[in-house]
Amino acid sequence: MNKLENIKQVLYNKCVQFTKNRLDTINKTIEELQESLTSETKSSAGDKHETGRAMVHLEREKAGEQLAEIQKVNHLLAKIRTEKTSNVIGLGSVVFTTNANYYIAISAGELEFNDQKFYAIAANTPIAQLVLGKKTGDQIKFRNQEFTITNVN
Repeated sequence: MNKLENIKQVLYNKCVQFTKNRLDTINKTIEELQESLTSETKSSAGDKHETGRAMVHLEREKAGEQLAEIQKVNHLLAKIRTEKTSNVIGLGSVVFTTNANYYIAISAGELEFNDQKFYAIAANTPIAQLVLGKKTGDQIKFRNQEFTITNVN
Protein backbone atom coordinates (compact mmCIF):
# COMPACT_ATOMS: atom_id res chain seq x y z
CA MET A 1 0.00 0.00 0.00
CA ASN A 2 1.51 3.33 -0.98
CA LYS A 3 1.41 6.43 1.19
CA LEU A 4 -1.54 8.05 -0.63
CA GLU A 5 -3.63 4.87 -0.42
CA ASN A 6 -2.78 4.76 3.29
CA ILE A 7 -4.05 8.35 3.71
CA LYS A 8 -7.31 7.42 2.02
CA GLN A 9 -7.82 4.35 4.25
CA VAL A 10 -6.96 6.25 7.42
CA LEU A 11 -9.33 9.12 6.57
CA TYR A 12 -12.07 6.63 5.70
CA ASN A 13 -11.56 4.85 9.04
CA LYS A 14 -11.76 8.17 10.88
CA CYS A 15 -15.08 8.92 9.17
CA VAL A 16 -16.37 5.47 10.12
CA GLN A 17 -15.32 6.10 13.74
CA PHE A 18 -16.98 9.54 13.64
CA THR A 19 -20.30 8.00 12.57
CA LYS A 20 -19.94 5.17 15.09
CA ASN A 21 -19.46 7.71 17.90
CA ARG A 22 -22.53 9.64 16.76
CA LEU A 23 -24.55 6.42 16.54
CA ASP A 24 -23.46 5.40 20.05
CA THR A 25 -24.50 8.81 21.38
CA ILE A 26 -27.90 8.64 19.68
CA ASN A 27 -28.53 5.09 20.91
CA LYS A 28 -27.59 6.13 24.46
CA THR A 29 -30.00 9.07 24.21
CA ILE A 30 -32.80 6.80 22.99
CA GLU A 31 -32.10 4.37 25.84
CA GLU A 32 -32.19 7.18 28.41
CA LEU A 33 -35.42 8.54 26.94
CA GLN A 34 -36.99 5.08 27.12
CA GLU A 35 -35.99 4.83 30.79
CA SER A 36 -37.38 8.29 31.37
CA LEU A 37 -40.64 7.34 29.69
CA THR A 38 -40.88 4.21 31.84
CA SER A 39 -40.32 6.22 35.02
CA GLU A 40 -42.87 8.86 33.87
CA THR A 41 -45.43 6.08 33.52
CA LYS A 42 -44.83 5.08 37.14
CA SER A 43 -45.16 8.63 38.48
CA SER A 44 -48.33 10.46 39.45
CA ALA A 45 -51.04 11.19 36.91
CA GLY A 46 -52.22 14.65 35.89
CA ASP A 47 -51.29 17.48 33.57
CA LYS A 48 -47.66 17.55 34.71
CA HIS A 49 -47.39 13.84 33.97
CA GLU A 50 -48.85 14.23 30.46
CA THR A 51 -46.59 17.18 29.68
CA GLY A 52 -43.55 15.18 30.78
CA ARG A 53 -44.56 12.23 28.60
CA ALA A 54 -45.17 14.52 25.62
CA MET A 55 -41.71 16.08 26.02
CA VAL A 56 -40.08 12.64 26.16
CA HIS A 57 -41.97 11.58 23.02
CA LEU A 58 -40.78 14.71 21.18
CA GLU A 59 -37.18 14.00 22.20
CA ARG A 60 -37.55 10.38 21.02
CA GLU A 61 -38.81 11.59 17.65
CA LYS A 62 -35.82 13.90 17.33
CA ALA A 63 -33.44 11.07 18.25
CA GLY A 64 -35.20 8.84 15.72
CA GLU A 65 -34.61 11.43 12.99
CA GLN A 66 -30.94 11.63 13.97
CA LEU A 67 -30.75 7.84 13.83
CA ALA A 68 -32.23 7.82 10.32
CA GLU A 69 -29.72 10.48 9.25
CA ILE A 70 -26.74 8.52 10.59
CA GLN A 71 -27.99 5.43 8.77
CA LYS A 72 -27.99 7.44 5.51
CA VAL A 73 -24.43 8.56 6.23
CA ASN A 74 -23.35 4.96 6.90
CA HIS A 75 -24.99 3.89 3.63
CA LEU A 76 -23.01 6.58 1.80
CA LEU A 77 -19.76 5.54 3.48
CA ALA A 78 -20.37 1.95 2.39
CA LYS A 79 -20.24 3.13 -1.24
CA ILE A 80 -16.68 4.45 -0.90
CA ARG A 81 -13.91 2.19 -2.18
CA THR A 82 -10.62 3.20 -0.56
CA GLU A 83 -8.61 1.02 -2.95
CA LYS A 84 -9.98 2.90 -5.98
CA THR A 85 -7.84 5.72 -7.36
CA SER A 86 -8.79 8.25 -9.99
CA ASN A 87 -7.35 11.40 -11.51
CA VAL A 88 -10.83 12.92 -11.43
CA ILE A 89 -12.30 14.06 -8.11
CA GLY A 90 -15.31 12.08 -6.94
CA LEU A 91 -16.77 10.46 -3.83
CA GLY A 92 -13.91 9.06 -1.74
CA SER A 93 -11.22 11.29 -3.28
CA VAL A 94 -8.46 12.85 -1.23
CA VAL A 95 -7.89 16.33 -2.66
CA PHE A 96 -4.77 18.39 -2.00
CA THR A 97 -4.96 22.09 -2.87
CA THR A 98 -2.86 25.20 -2.35
CA ASN A 99 -5.49 26.30 0.19
CA ALA A 100 -6.55 23.19 2.17
CA ASN A 101 -6.83 19.42 1.88
CA TYR A 102 -10.18 17.66 1.56
CA TYR A 103 -11.60 14.18 1.82
CA ILE A 104 -14.83 13.92 -0.18
CA ALA A 105 -16.98 11.56 1.88
CA ILE A 106 -19.15 12.82 4.75
CA SER A 107 -19.20 15.99 6.81
CA ALA A 108 -16.98 14.91 9.69
CA GLY A 109 -15.00 18.10 10.24
CA GLU A 110 -11.25 18.37 10.52
CA LEU A 111 -9.23 15.15 10.48
CA GLU A 112 -5.48 14.77 10.94
CA PHE A 113 -3.04 12.36 9.37
CA ASN A 114 0.76 12.60 9.67
CA ASP A 115 0.54 16.22 10.91
CA GLN A 116 -1.58 17.20 7.89
CA LYS A 117 -5.11 18.52 8.21
CA PHE A 118 -7.93 17.30 5.99
CA TYR A 119 -11.50 18.49 5.94
CA ALA A 120 -13.93 15.62 5.57
CA ILE A 121 -16.76 17.10 3.54
CA ALA A 122 -19.91 15.72 1.97
CA ALA A 123 -20.25 15.73 -1.81
CA ASN A 124 -23.20 18.14 -1.58
CA THR A 125 -21.26 20.91 0.20
CA PRO A 126 -20.45 24.07 -1.80
CA ILE A 127 -16.68 23.44 -1.89
CA ALA A 128 -17.16 19.79 -2.93
CA GLN A 129 -19.54 20.86 -5.69
CA LEU A 130 -16.78 23.10 -7.07
CA VAL A 131 -14.07 20.42 -7.05
CA LEU A 132 -16.08 17.36 -8.15
CA GLY A 133 -15.02 16.31 -11.65
CA LYS A 134 -11.83 18.41 -11.52
CA LYS A 135 -8.23 17.16 -11.82
CA THR A 136 -4.73 18.04 -10.62
CA GLY A 137 -3.74 21.46 -11.93
CA ASP A 138 -7.31 22.81 -12.15
CA GLN A 139 -7.99 26.20 -10.58
CA ILE A 140 -10.93 26.79 -8.26
CA LYS A 141 -12.44 30.05 -7.04
CA PHE A 142 -14.36 29.87 -3.78
CA ARG A 143 -15.47 32.85 -1.67
CA ASN A 144 -13.10 35.27 -3.36
CA GLN A 145 -10.15 32.90 -2.95
CA GLU A 146 -8.44 31.15 -5.80
CA PHE A 147 -6.58 27.92 -5.28
CA THR A 148 -5.09 25.14 -7.36
CA ILE A 149 -5.64 21.40 -7.03
CA THR A 150 -2.14 20.01 -6.50
CA ASN A 151 -2.91 16.29 -6.17
CA VAL A 152 -5.89 13.93 -6.33
CA ASN A 153 -6.14 10.41 -5.02
